[in-house]
Amino acid sequence: MSLIKLTIKGISYSQTQSGAYALVLSEVEGTRTLPIIIGAFEAQSIAIALEKEIKPPRPLTHDLFKTFADRFFINVKQVIIHKLVDGVFFSSLLCERDGVEEVIDTRTSDAIALAVRFQAPIFTYENILDKAGIYLKIEEELSDDEDEDDEDEFELTFDDEDDDVFTQMSLSELQEQLNEAVANEDYELAARIRDEISKRS
Repeated sequence: MSLIKLTIKGISYSQTQSGAYALVLSEVEGTRTLPIIIGAFEAQSIAIALEKEIKPPRPLTHDLFKTFADRFFINVKQVIIHKLVDGVFFSSLLCERDGVEEVIDTRTSDAIALAVRFQAPIFTYENILDKAGIYLKIEEELSDDEDEDDEDEFELTFDDEDDDVFTQMSLSELQEQLNEAVANEDYELAARIRDEISKRS
């Protein structure tokens, strides 16, 4: 079976499971998306790794794994989502050290969090996309001037009515709130503040 390359489309609150998030992966060369329900910690870890502006004051668990792997010259070459059983996705990390490759079983959410940190490609099989993939409607509103760098962008959405408070703040106040949120390791709040700052740029 041939492998199909995926990219991270976005992360949002799960509409079906309270306290969970939906990680949405999409085909690099196609219109199908693969939604995967993940926990809040893993969603936060993936979002932090994708962010360019938010740096945690202390390493998260996946950051620690990356540092450990780098120290001992272990590289994660790719992630493969290889099985789907009763709605649960199973994944593997293909790792390499001194020219020797090893396959390690992992939860899909952890695999994606590590893939982002190692800049490793994410793959799945056609039969998994056939079973769990959703066709994405191509929207005409997508700007024509998007360049290749845009594939690294993602969307992290929250259903929080308190965001109106941020619209009343100045840029300097928002930056102060952002720094405080990061210091407190409240990355969900930091992401919302970041989005408000980005709107004004």
